[in-house]
Amino acid sequence: MAAASCTVWDSVLELTKSAQVKNCDPQLWAIQLSSNLNSAGVDLPSVELAHLLVSHICFDNHVPITWKLLEKALSFNLVPPLVVLALLSTRQGITFIDIISILCQKGFLFYLYFIYLQGCSESTAPPGCTLNAFNLDTLRIMKSIDDVVNLSQIFGEQLCETGLLLVEFVFSIMWQLLDASLDDEGLLELSAEKNSRWLPRPEVMEIDGHGNFSEKRNEHHEGLHKVNTTMAIELIGEFLKNKLTSRLIYLARQNMPSHWGSFIERLQLLVVHSAALRNSKHVTPDAFLQLTHDTRKVLSRECKTISQHEFHAVMFSGSLKSSVGQCHGASQSAIWLPIDLFLEDTMDGSQVTTTSAVENLISLVKALQAVNCTTWHDTFLGLWIASLRLVQRQFGILDTEQGLKLDTEQGLKLVLLKCLMSFTDPNKHIPDKALPQERNPSEGPVPRLDTGLSMLLSITTLVVANLIEEEESELIDETQQSPTNQRKEKQGKRRKGLITSLQLLGDYEGLLTPPHPVSSVANQAAAKAIMFISGLTVSNGYSMSTNDMPVNCSGNLRHLIVEACIARNMLDTSAYLWPGYVTLANQVPRSVPSQTPGWSSLMNGSPLTLSMINILVSTPASSLSAIEKIYEIAANGSDDEKISAATILCGASLVRGWNIQEHTILFIIKLLSPAVPADYSGSESHLINYAPLLNVLLVGISSVDCVQILSLHGLVPLLAGALMPICEAFGSAVPEVSWTLSTGEELSCHAVFSNAFTLLLRLWRFDHPPIDHAMGDIPPVGSHLSPEYLLLVRNSLLASFGTPTRRQLRRRRYSKILSLSVEPIFMDSFPKLKLWYRQHLECIASTFSGLVHGTPVHQIVDALLNLMFRRINRGVQPSTSTTSGSSLSSGPGAEDAQARLKIPAWDILEATPFALDAALTACAHGRLSPRELATGLKDLADFLPASLATIVSYFSAEVTRGIWKPASMNGTDWPSPAVNLSSVEQQIKKILAATGVDVPSLSVGGTYLATLPLPLAALVSLTITYKLDKMSERFLTLVGPALNALAAGCPWPCLPIIVSLWAQKVKRWSDYLVFSASRTVFHHNSDAVVQLLKSCFTSTLGLSPPHISSNGVVGALLGHGFGSHFSGGIAPVAPGILYLRVHRSVRDVIFMTEEILSLLMHSVRDIASSVLTRGAMEKLKKSKYGMRYGQVSLAAAMTRVKLAASLGSSLVWITGGLNLVQSLINETLPSWFISVHGLEQEGGESGGMVAMLRGYALAYFALFCGTFAWGVDSESAASKKRPTVLKAHLEFLASALEGKISLGCDWATAWAYTSGFVCLMVACTPKWVLEVDVDILKRVSKGLRQWNEEELAVALLGLGGVGTMGAAAELVIEMGS
Repeated sequence: MAAASCTVWDSVLELTKSAQVKNCDPQLWAIQLSSNLNSAGVDLPSVELAHLLVSHICFDNHVPITWKLLEKALSFNLVPPLVVLALLSTRQGITFIDIISILCQKGFLFYLYFIYLQGCSESTAPPGCTLNAFNLDTLRIMKSIDDVVNLSQIFGEQLCETGLLLVEFVFSIMWQLLDASLDDEGLLELSAEKNSRWLPRPEVMEIDGHGNFSEKRNEHHEGLHKVNTTMAIELIGEFLKNKLTSRLIYLARQNMPSHWGSFIERLQLLVVHSAALRNSKHVTPDAFLQLTHDTRKVLSRECKTISQHEFHAVMFSGSLKSSVGQCHGASQSAIWLPIDLFLEDTMDGSQVTTTSAVENLISLVKALQAVNCTTWHDTFLGLWIASLRLVQRQFGILDTEQGLKLDTEQGLKLVLLKCLMSFTDPNKHIPDKALPQERNPSEGPVPRLDTGLSMLLSITTLVVANLIEEEESELIDETQQSPTNQRKEKQGKRRKGLITSLQLLGDYEGLLTPPHPVSSVANQAAAKAIMFISGLTVSNGYSMSTNDMPVNCSGNLRHLIVEACIARNMLDTSAYLWPGYVTLANQVPRSVPSQTPGWSSLMNGSPLTLSMINILVSTPASSLSAIEKIYEIAANGSDDEKISAATILCGASLVRGWNIQEHTILFIIKLLSPAVPADYSGSESHLINYAPLLNVLLVGISSVDCVQILSLHGLVPLLAGALMPICEAFGSAVPEVSWTLSTGEELSCHAVFSNAFTLLLRLWRFDHPPIDHAMGDIPPVGSHLSPEYLLLVRNSLLASFGTPTRRQLRRRRYSKILSLSVEPIFMDSFPKLKLWYRQHLECIASTFSGLVHGTPVHQIVDALLNLMFRRINRGVQPSTSTTSGSSLSSGPGAEDAQARLKIPAWDILEATPFALDAALTACAHGRLSPRELATGLKDLADFLPASLATIVSYFSAEVTRGIWKPASMNGTDWPSPAVNLSSVEQQIKKILAATGVDVPSLSVGGTYLATLPLPLAALVSLTITYKLDKMSERFLTLVGPALNALAAGCPWPCLPIIVSLWAQKVKRWSDYLVFSASRTVFHHNSDAVVQLLKSCFTSTLGLSPPHISSNGVVGALLGHGFGSHFSGGIAPVAPGILYLRVHRSVRDVIFMTEEILSLLMHSVRDIASSVLTRGAMEKLKKSKYGMRYGQVSLAAAMTRVKLAASLGSSLVWITGGLNLVQSLINETLPSWFISVHGLEQEGGESGGMVAMLRGYALAYFALFCGTFAWGVDSESAASKKRPTVLKAHLEFLASALEGKISLGCDWATAWAYTSGFVCLMVACTPKWVLEVDVDILKRVSKGLRQWNEEELAVALLGLGGVGTMGAAAELVIEMGS
């Protein structure tokens, strides 16, 4: 057989040589050749024939007749043109420009042009040059090309697919044209590699008149070569402009980034230096480069109907900031609504998180920027505005008549109005009530202004700094990896976007008014800029006095933001020169300010005097070096200096040192973990010797704001890791040694332990009701927090610290003198803490038993009971496992009891539950009065404040068991709430007025017998014995949330009763307490929760009744936050605020998700009804401008649909976090599509549009949820779970497209969802596509093609990596045919 084959090709060669010698007609030769090959059974076109002919011609037979023979072989489809081109391009002794020259002379370029640039259609290409002639469906031809050009080796791809090889070959042809053009103009030497991987470098390259190469080029050939160079460049442009080839090139760009980078680098050389390109009449350098960045040809949606075209146009519109959106109530702030919700949710003081708000906010900002397709300056502007709104809700600018925060534009108009009137008519007065006014924040154990300002000036600036640093580090990495190693522009798009956003922020004056407590700081920031412009230098280390302030200097929050950005090296002082940043008229400073004793004095070496300490405590550090100085004093100074330095660290530098806040926290954590001295030899822990220093730090960071700020920075796990050794050491120490503080107080081990232990408990959901541990399919976010979990997060955080790129960058920003131990620690290292935690869990799970008489624990119980009830004569007996029990009335005295309790605190905590059980039992049986019980509990808590944890744990468990008789709150035995219970009821109704939720009545016929479960009555009686001072507040912040959560889980109206009692005790907490009681309505009534969710949707979308809201979006959803300092008393609370304070207590979060999904669907119907009315549809049909009107109406509807989806997804994500989002995508959405729904059937054209709008709403809903939970990249730990969920969901969609799953929803909804979700994923989250299994992508793509979505199918496959590139290329060719 081989011999026969050789005979065939020998005869072909002889036939060709004979035709060459005889100069016969090429057509006759081709006919004869075709006949011979057909007779021999050779498949045509023949790769072997192409090899033979090119080998024969190049270059021993380089004469005109041989090229004519090759031309006819191509015309008669005897040889594959691509193989011929590949063979010619690899021949030694010829450049690609020479090929162009040869082809131009011989006419072969005519065929090449048609093959590539006209899509090889039969109507335009010459005979034999159709797709069938390419035979692209077979691998043989492309494999032959690969063998010739070595594509797989050059591009490093092992797959051998027809489409993949085709993409590589087309890319290589264009690259060869580029390298040939650069080489011909002498520009190749400027490239990184100095040569071409494609072009041979022969020493002789001239074609002489006899077909041989000579050493010199004559002028004719020089001119011809220039023409051919220009033609080659224009041919590259045609490759990029042509629909078919541009798509193939796009696939290479998308999936071969390193090769594409090298190609672009050379293309930029051509654009900058090529004379031929500049002289071209058909393409300009700018247009040439733009073609390489134009992906619209792949992502364009050429749909078959007008309605589809409009929908897809809206899907890719990207932004809601058009005039259409504004006309229909969706302001510019609408697209950033998820940021507003996230920020407000983080301000909930009842929730301490282990993850950094910076990391979460970075992921959220990236997600919204991707999905909304906004510029970075718009993105940063939206972030700043959302953060400013948070501050204003905390302590902000309000409309005093309506009780709602002014919209940005409204506030600006009023301010401008007053300024204008004062200029035109100085005598005319505008009443202050018409202008934004400041209010006092609500008091209570909740984060206040300091936390809100930290969010704006520390967290948000860190988010922006991380985003900018991330981009610029990528630019540096690209520069280092680039072959040219040319330094790229340092300032990326994000830094430029920051500058633009801050310049634009000055237009939002209504949001920039600083709260009164920081107005002086804002004034100083403005004065600093004025003095800089005036040429006066200002040191960072002093505080400017009022007398030194420039005349009429008025600063705002933008000045503070700019200063924060300058401090973090995102801006420089050129920002002071921005137009309108400051006004110099009449503001020349009277004199250069004199320094007051403060941070600059410290840095200059001044000692810590009492006056300086007071200043440093009240003034935040001006720089990292200043706070480092204080840390070194706290670590290495004298005992007194250490105490002073620790006090300074926990002062203003912690809560308002926004530029160095994270450093201050880390220094405090480091000081809480002092190293073992080298010469230490004691038997007890070395930490005991640091008691005074540790106590100052513990007390200094125990406020609500401090703990919340720690939580925002994600440093709670590190703090927990520092507190546990302190608890273990001081809880195990016998309180024999005490320390005298500067105030004269005695400090004991028990006191240090109590401060550390109560702070530790606040870092996890200690106050979570016991019943919540066993309720709900998916627990609320954060409910799994425990000591073990905190340590796991701490170990993970430190283990990964410095490994990912972003963490390396962040670590470089930290102080060089800070060294954190990365050694993991576990609960086994703290046996006493572990034992207490086990007992805590046992207390929740079962009743107490097993107390044996005469044991050490029994003796401690006796001593505790004597301590608690030393004032009474009746006996209280501990429960024992024996039949005997001693009456404590005849026991030792109180002093002796305290002496007997000079034992480790852990031992006392172990015995405390038994003492509590005995006391509660005695009270239930009448042997102990309620007042005596409360007094005894207070004595116990005063003796060891840490026992409050066990008190809360025990009483919570007992309330849950429900075995105790109720206590009658009648004012005789127990305190009575009757004085203000009715007032509380009315205030609750007023708070909930905006939601339409009914409040259950507290009385029937004007009377009500208030009762509480006995353990709950005992606990509330204990809390109201405390005076609300600074010391007690530390412990009430532990008990208060627990009491609140416990009462909320009890039957209505337990919490209103408790609120009534507490409001009598602490009037200034009244508003907070009433608001807490109002939330209980939703805990007991699922219908109320649904109504609240409905109010969130209707208010946001502007669908509420006129008396509730008319504008919609953020102002209506979140309102003014919470407060009662308005005319008329407490105001209705916006539904969004209520939901954000309620959702953590809702146990059935799956129910919440289903309701949110249902409300989203109903909202779409309402949106369609309000925008796409029947009259509007008739107008659309009849008007000659119907298309334009239809686009406006549809765009308006899609704008609000997207807003509704954004709201719904935000609520799902905030409610249940990652687990709930994954449950939604894996289970809820597939179930919804399969189920038959009871939504009313809208008929006619508008009904079809409603169905489609629902599909698009679900597409946005799913994508928003996914991006919020997983992020758009792979930076977060949650993103590791994304591939599994995406695989399952896309497999469901593929099965639906294939008809394997029967859907219950409207077909138009299913089509809109599938195409919309894939479309959004392609456009907004391309990295997701890379994580999906190749086979699933191909199945989805095939299904989309069946639904006439070829363009989308190509775009999807094009992002799937090399594995799907071949299939994408084949689909491109099929579409081109």
